[in-house]
Amino acid sequence: MLATLIILGLSVVFFVWGKIRSDIVALCALIALLIFQILTPAEALSGFSNSVVIMMAGLFIVGGAIFQTGLAKMISSRILKLAGRSETRLFLLVMLVTSAIGAFVSNTGTVALMLPIVVSLAAGAGVNSGRLLMPLAFASSMGGMMTLIGTPPNLIIQDTLTAAGYEPLGFFSFLPVGLVCVAVGVLVLLPLTKIFLSEKGKKDDRAVSGKSLSQLVKEYSLADNLFRLKATALSQVEGKTVVDLDLRNRYGLNLMEVRRGEGSQHRFLKTVTQKLASSDTVFQYGDVLYVSGKVEDVTRFAADYVLEMMDDHSMETAPGSGSAGTMDFYDIGIAEIVLMPSSSIVGRTVKDAGFRDKFNVNVLGIRRKKEYILHDLGREKLHGGDVLLVQGAWGDIGRLSREDADWVVLGQPMEQAAKVTLDYKAPVAGLIMVLMIAMMVFDFIKVEPVTAVLIAAVLMILTGCFRSVEAAYKTINWETVVLFAGMMPMSLALEKTGVSAMISGALVGGLGSNPYVLMAGIYFTTSLMTMFISNTVTAVLMAPIALTCAMQVGISPVPLLFGVTVAASMCFASPFSTPPNALVMPAGQYTFMDYIKVGLPLQIIMGVVMVFVLPLLFPF
Repeated sequence: MLATLIILGLSVVFFVWGKIRSDIVALCALIALLIFQILTPAEALSGFSNSVVIMMAGLFIVGGAIFQTGLAKMISSRILKLAGRSETRLFLLVMLVTSAIGAFVSNTGTVALMLPIVVSLAAGAGVNSGRLLMPLAFASSMGGMMTLIGTPPNLIIQDTLTAAGYEPLGFFSFLPVGLVCVAVGVLVLLPLTKIFLSEKGKKDDRAVSGKSLSQLVKEYSLADNLFRLKATALSQVEGKTVVDLDLRNRYGLNLMEVRRGEGSQHRFLKTVTQKLASSDTVFQYGDVLYVSGKVEDVTRFAADYVLEMMDDHSMETAPGSGSAGTMDFYDIGIAEIVLMPSSSIVGRTVKDAGFRDKFNVNVLGIRRKKEYILHDLGREKLHGGDVLLVQGAWGDIGRLSREDADWVVLGQPMEQAAKVTLDYKAPVAGLIMVLMIAMMVFDFIKVEPVTAVLIAAVLMILTGCFRSVEAAYKTINWETVVLFAGMMPMSLALEKTGVSAMISGALVGGLGSNPYVLMAGIYFTTSLMTMFISNTVTAVLMAPIALTCAMQVGISPVPLLFGVTVAASMCFASPFSTPPNALVMPAGQYTFMDYIKVGLPLQIIMGVVMVFVLPLLFPF
C-alpha cells in the first residue's frame, strides 16, 4: 500500500509541476507499478486494450474529419449569422452553438474551430471579442457533458460503472446534466462578463501571422483574372491535349488547372480531382478549365472552342465546393518564393527557369518591389529579390523548400495545406456522424459504442474525408490516449492494495453517511484536484473512490460518479486547468485574475447547483 501511495503522490507532483509531459509521467508510474510487482504485466497493460481508449482514438479521427471537411465551420458560421449586431444575442448564440458542437467533438477542437469565427463576428458587430472568448472556452466544456463521447471523464465513469456490474449509461444519459450546466453557465456568465470583461480584447482582434491563401489570392488579384470555362457536349476540346490548344502563344492565357468531377454519379457522393494541366493532359467532356488572362483573350478562346463561360456562378461539383471567381485548394495550392540575388535563374525568363519541368509548378505572378506582373509571364526576365507566386500540388510546393538553394519559400505552405477544408465532402462526413450516433443511441441496433466509433473512423478515411491515412492519424492526440491508457491501471492498483477503500473510508468517516454531504465532499475534492492536474487523470483517480464510497454507505454510485465527471470537466478558475481555457487567453488578452474573477464564481455556483440537481436526476 505504501509503495502505491508513493507512486501516486509522485505522479500527482509531476502532473502539477508540468515540466514533464503528462503521458511520460503516466508511463513512468506504470513502470514503477510493474517494478514493485504491485501489478502483473497483463494488469499494467490492460489500459491499452481497454475499449474506452480505443474509442477515444477513434473519436479523434471522427472529430478530425468533421473539421477537415469544414462541416463544423459551415454549420456554426451560418447559425452565428443570426446574431446580427446584438451583443447579448451574439453571446447567447456563441454559448449555445459552441456547447452543441462540443457535445460531439473534443472541447479543444471546438475552440480551435470557433475562435476565428467568433473574433470575426465580434469585429463585424462592434463587440469586444474579450467578452465572448472566455464564455466560448467554458461553453465547449459544458457541451461535453451532453453526450457519452463529449469528454473523456464521461467515458471513464461509464467504464467504472460497467466494470462494477452496473447497467451501462446511454448515449444521451448525460444530456439533462449538460443542459443544466449550459443554463447555469449562461445565467452566471451574462452579468460576470459584462462587469469584468467589457474592456478586454480591444487592441487587436485580428492578429495575423503570415499570409493566408485568401490573402495571396486578393493581393495578386487572382480572382479578378480567373475565368472558368466548361467543356460541354458541343465543345471542341474533347480529346485534345494542352499542346494542341497552345493557349500561351495563341491567346496569351495561362491554364492554371483542370477540375474534374469523378466518382459516383450521385451528387452527394461526388468527389473532385484538381490537377495541373501537363502537356499530355487530354481534355474530357465536363472538364472545367481554370485560366487566367485578359477577358478579351478568354472570350476569344471560349468562342473558338465553344466553351461555356461560367460567369453565372453555377456549380460544377457538389454544393460547397467553390463558386465562380473563387479558387479552391484541395489538391493544388499556392505559395510565395523569393529569389536569392545569387540565384542561378536570375536573368533567365520564367519559361527558361524550368519551374514546370523541374518541380511541376506554375508561376502565376511576380511581385517586384511594389509592382505586380501578372500577364505575359513566360517572357519576363527574373531579377534577384523577385517574389514569385507559384502554384502546384501541395507536395510539389513542399519540394521547393527542400530541393533548391536558389530561393526561399515564404511562410509555411504545408501548414496552410493542412488548414484547407475538403468542403465537398462535408455531406459525407455529416452522414457518417449521424450513422455513428444512431448506432450508439438506438438499442435495436446491436452494436457496441466502440464498434460504432471504429466503423465511423474507418468510413471517414475510406470515403476521402481526409487527404490520406497519415492525415487521419495526425488528428489523434496520442498524448491524451497514452495518458489515459497509462493511468487506468493506477485505479486498479489503488483498489488491489486497499488504498481506494482507505480513502473512501476516510471520506465517509469525515463527512458522515449523509449522501448530500458525501456528494459535496467528492464533488469539491474533484473540482480542487482538476485545478492542478488534467481532468482525465482526476476522473481516473476519483471514480473508483466515489464508487467505493457509495458501496460503503449503501447508495447508488451513479450520482456520485456523475459528480466526479461534472467536477472534473467544469474547471474554470485557472487558464491552465483545461486546454480551451489556455487557447483563448492570448486572443482575449486575459490575465490570470480574469479567470479568478469570472471562472471561480462560476465553478463554485456550478458545484452548489450540481450537489442538489444530480440526486434529482439520478436518485441515491
